[in-house]
Amino acid sequence: MDYFNLFEIPVSFKIDSALLKKKFYQLSRAFHPDFFTDASTTEQEAVLEKSSLINMAFLILSNPDLLMEYILTEKKIIIADEKFQLPNHFLMEVMEVNENLMEAKMENDVHTIEKINAAIEQLQQTIFKPVEKIIENYQEDNATQEELLQIKSYYYQKKYLKRILESLR
Repeated sequence: MDYFNLFEIPVSFKIDSALLKKKFYQLSRAFHPDFFTDASTTEQEAVLEKSSLINMAFLILSNPDLLMEYILTEKKIIIADEKFQLPNHFLMEVMEVNENLMEAKMENDVHTIEKINAAIEQLQQTIFKPVEKIIENYQEDNATQEELLQIKSYYYQKKYLKRILESLR
């Protein structure tokens, strides 16, 4: 069962967090294993499995990065263990950032590291601009393959930048 159907919400890259929490609490109460202690072993196992599914769905639907990956995977735009080729212009820009970062780390130059962090955050905003409207206005039935591929490219670029930011911490 897909997570959107489970929560009875439309497929979207932007989910109303209040609605998501409301649905999560409803489902959690309905399928909480403690309410099935008198049920058969088979029913208890089914409820436990459903409860795990609800928790996993909530985790994914409430995290924008995991949500994007989930939708793109469900649409077969992202394939497991895929070796996605990032755009050359992006790689060139990031290569310069990485070189500056390595040098700043070797010299323990906190000021330069802060500047690099700000540059990466700016780059994140830059790569988001081309897909912002697609993500904001996404409707499953109207999305084109080209739009989904643009989001895929954004997803991998964002993931790459996130790894660099994590190395700064």
